[in-house]
Amino acid sequence: MTALLRTVLAALTAALVSIVAPTSAVAAACTTDPAMPKRQLRAMWISSVANIDWPSRTGLSVSAQQAEFRAWLDLAVAKRMNAVVVQVRPTADAFWPSPYEPWSQWLTGTQGGNPGYDPLAFMVNEAHARNLEFHAWFNPYRIANHDDPSRLVATHPARQHPDWRFAYGGKLYYNPGIPEVRDFIEDAIMDAVSRYDVDGVHLDDYFYPYPVSGQAIPDSATYARYGGSFGNVADWRRENVNLLVRELDQRIHAAKPHVSFGISPFGIWRNAGTDPLGSPTSGLQSYDAIYADSRQWVKQGWVDYLAPQIYWHIGFSTAAYEVLTAWWADVVRGTGVQLVIGQAAYRAGASGQDAAWQDPAELSDHLFDNRRHPEVAGDIYFSAKDVKADRIGAFTRVVNAHYTRPALLPARGSAAAPAAPSITSATRVSNGVQLAWTGSATAYAVYRVDGSPPAADPCFFADARNMVTTTRQKTFTDTTAGGPAYTYYVTALNRTHQESAPSTGKAAGSGGGGPFSVVIDNADAGFAAGSAWGTSTYSAQLHGADYRFAPPVAASDPAWFRAAVPSAGNYRVEVWHPADAGYNSATPYIVAASGGNQTVTVDQRTGGGTWRSIGTFPLAAGTYNVVGVSRWTSTTGYVIADAVRITEL
Repeated sequence: MTALLRTVLAALTAALVSIVAPTSAVAAACTTDPAMPKRQLRAMWISSVANIDWPSRTGLSVSAQQAEFRAWLDLAVAKRMNAVVVQVRPTADAFWPSPYEPWSQWLTGTQGGNPGYDPLAFMVNEAHARNLEFHAWFNPYRIANHDDPSRLVATHPARQHPDWRFAYGGKLYYNPGIPEVRDFIEDAIMDAVSRYDVDGVHLDDYFYPYPVSGQAIPDSATYARYGGSFGNVADWRRENVNLLVRELDQRIHAAKPHVSFGISPFGIWRNAGTDPLGSPTSGLQSYDAIYADSRQWVKQGWVDYLAPQIYWHIGFSTAAYEVLTAWWADVVRGTGVQLVIGQAAYRAGASGQDAAWQDPAELSDHLFDNRRHPEVAGDIYFSAKDVKADRIGAFTRVVNAHYTRPALLPARGSAAAPAAPSITSATRVSNGVQLAWTGSATAYAVYRVDGSPPAADPCFFADARNMVTTTRQKTFTDTTAGGPAYTYYVTALNRTHQESAPSTGKAAGSGGGGPFSVVIDNADAGFAAGSAWGTSTYSAQLHGADYRFAPPVAASDPAWFRAAVPSAGNYRVEVWHPADAGYNSATPYIVAASGGNQTVTVDQRTGGGTWRSIGTFPLAAGTYNVVGVSRWTSTTGYVIADAVRITEL
């Protein structure tokens, strides 16, 4: 980037320090920090075709595949992303047990080979456990990266219907001009949408094949049959793609209104030299080359978001990043369609790339440029392996300059916000502050402010400066809480990210002066149970991510909660369990009190989903099993072990 352009960007960024927060009229009076936006989509593409990102190779064991995918999600969380875009239909195949298409070869190495589990179900669950949105990425027309139909599994629809396909440029494609093909592709995609809890449907930039010199797309017979109302083949091809986009939009939202539909087209629609509505660029025109009328998709509202792949550097003469970002911002303005920028993380610091991409600041400067355009709702990075590689520290620079705080996803649609949650406890513990709250929402945002303000100032929530985390749980330990006194607030978010009013603030005293209190959940390292104890998420009254259960027997076999008791003294012991008519009416809790164990029975059929005191006990100092849940009871019903809280009096 030139020094002059950097200076201009810096000046423009400074001018935006006082931007208007769109969430409320009151927030408009707040001074917000553009480096800490409250809402911003932050995602990376996880490619499966040719094992680009995941799985790293074919034939991995189930456990190895799953461990790799969890690592990608953990990377996204570490980089403060809030979504992943995962390729689940790379080559007319499936990463789920589809009744329409074979298992993907990129799982086992053999098309149609069962991987031994349901990858899509696994991936969605793992993403949601980390409060990451899961956008399922489908390639619509590509059948294979070769042109030999005999290499496809015998049951492949493209072999059963040879008239549906054509070869071009050494690859096989479904023919977009055949109505039955369009219906089939939509049905294959909708199978995943209807059966899995995906948050989004995502198409990439592959529509009609990119042009190959000296070759013509072999669809003249199809055009002769179906294109009679069109004056030329190009308009007919564009309409075939438009029909797929429009019909998918309708079908997705009819089935699940909360699911977002987005496309990441090639970065140039048309050049201004060809069309006065086009961008001041001179590159390949997707409108003409691959028949993708991406501008019309926006203007007609057929997509919820568009993520043009603006894979060029700032100042690039053919297609400059800042020029295209400004053009796309103008296209979406006033449409209700969100603009997300496809970012070329694969170029940053890579061998053979232009000199601009050897500058560690280039990728970060793209996001500084984005701040000039309030229409830009976030970024998606291609691809996961390049985010991880972090060549020349380019992605670390992005995180340090732009992702220092969490961010909510941009809200979609006009659904009502959920009711405000209620914080039930904010307790100083050895490693920070333990929070718990009640509410009925998809997710929650936790905010922290210094001191004890008499009331919540709306400006506390105008940007992300006070946001500590987002989570789908109803408990959180703020391990970044230092010594000062804090006040916490929690807001609730629905599936389309409308945010509730904040809870009433809950104060947590300064560290070092308050009483000792610790919460041990069944998922923590301090919990231990035998093999007879199962794991469940059946009840919504659970503490944390899950809880443990076991049938009663005439033997103790306790599940133990281990804690580090700082000093001898009296401690209140509270327990948390979900309640159900099928649980035990006399579950024995064992407390390892000074002078001998004491047992208290608890009726776990009622009173669930909250802290229940089972008494005050003298405890010795030290780290040991303090509270146990025994299976030795004559009453029927599962005994439950979920969480305990121990507080010094």
